[in-house]
Amino acid sequence: MGADHNVVFPWQKGVDVDSMEKYYDSIEFYDWIHSLSKTPMLKAQHPDYETWLQGTHGKNGVTCVDCHMLKVQGADGKVYTDHQIGNPLDSFENTCANCHDQSKETLQKEVAGHKKDIKEVMLKLEDQLVKAHFEAKAAWDAGATEEEMKPALQDIRHAQWRWDYSAAGHGGHIHAPDVILKTIATGLDRVADARTKLAVILTKHGVKQPINYPDISDADKAWKAMGIDIAKERAAKEKFLKEVVPQWNKEALEKGLMEKAPPAK
Repeated sequence: MGADHNVVFPWQKGVDVDSMEKYYDSIEFYDWIHSLSKTPMLKAQHPDYETWLQGTHGKNGVTCVDCHMLKVQGADGKVYTDHQIGNPLDSFENTCANCHDQSKETLQKEVAGHKKDIKEVMLKLEDQLVKAHFEAKAAWDAGATEEEMKPALQDIRHAQWRWDYSAAGHGGHIHAPDVILKTIATGLDRVADARTKLAVILTKHGVKQPINYPDISDADKAWKAMGIDIAKERAAKEKFLKEVVPQWNKEALEKGLMEKAPPAK
């Protein structure tokens, strides 16, 4: 969000993960401060367009419409674009087969393989990030200074930004699997740098390693480790839905921004 409250896309330096990161860093932007590591974090906003643009489909001018909104013929004989957006593999002969010479089964296996490979390395990066956040907390608890911590926190910021850039989209495994895998690989590099720096800081402050990592094997344990009162958060959400959302709907109706309010939740 810009100073004038207009939406600003972080594309001034490019749409790839590095360029968007440079833009955010140049304006010292962050979405929130991590409660454990105190890292100024970034949140990717569904970068499907950005990843598509860098992949083989985007580079060859194959658009969303080509794959997800196939051409159909109506009863009157007219051909039009189907606005029932769907999975192109469900209409393989009219979508994928226009460019791909593989069979549907072969292409499905290839896509499933990309998805599996991405999921595996994404979880590896996720595991390393969790450890880095807890190690940073241990360093702060041991008396580390902001000057000592800043380089390591920057690495955590950049590593998790790459994880989120890969995780927040929906079609990276089919639109641009090479881009996603490279993004995760550079994220693993960044988090390794962070943990190396944190190891030095922890040693300097006399902290025995490896530190004692909390059990976060299920949601309840993870919330407890993060200090999150989930009952309180759920109550606040319920109050928001019952009190704030209806008021927003009322104002939107009065301004003519919608014809009728959506059903209450």
